Amino acid sequence: MKPDWTAPATLLADPEWVRARIGGAAKLYGCARPEVLGTIWWYSLSSVLVAPALEGLVAGALVDPALAATELDLVADGRFLGARATRPLSGGLPELGAAFAKTLGTAITTIATVTGARERALGAIATDSIGNRLLWTPEPERAMALAEPLVAAIDLDLPKPRFVRVGRTPAVRRASCCLIYEVGNPKCVSCPRQTPSERDARLRAALG
Repeated sequence: MKPDWTAPATLLADPEWVRARIGGAAKLYGCARPEVLGTIWWYSLSSVLVAPALEGLVAGALVDPALAATELDLVADGRFLGARATRPLSGGLPELGAAFAKTLGTAITTIATVTGARERALGAIATDSIGNRLLWTPEPERAMALAEPLVAAIDLDLPKPRFVRVGRTPAVRRASCCLIYEVGNPKCVSCPRQTPSERDARLRAALG
């Protein structure tokens, strides 16, 4: 699928733009409280937003996750297809963490202000997005080892990333809930708002 348009990530600091995009999410997910739509929207966006820098980290070629150095690809219905970093980043994990802190902190603050969603809950989603995106890289075992030091370097009081193994397959042990069930959809396979036994059974069924 090709994007219908590309937006500078700096728009995530613009409350009016964010409010309009989250309002448009109602067309995808149905009417719901603003904090629910904002949380679902952030769950989708955060996974895309962190991807370029995490892929660069695992590959050994750091790119800047700053909003001013990131472009977002969208389709007409408001979904995010991907993101691109437009410049490299000098330094190492401390510099990457500091850059991520500004990007995630700005986006989370804007969404919380616009929707009333709790910043701590949005931060937990960011941690889980980081964990998932690291698992999707070509070196998931090495990537998992980078997760905790990276989140510590971000220093936004995010929960620690956690992983479990389903057989030989690693998966994120979620700290967050995207609230998708609030708009009539099933809970995610790894949703923390289900009993541990139910979650483990669903993960085994999905991942073998």
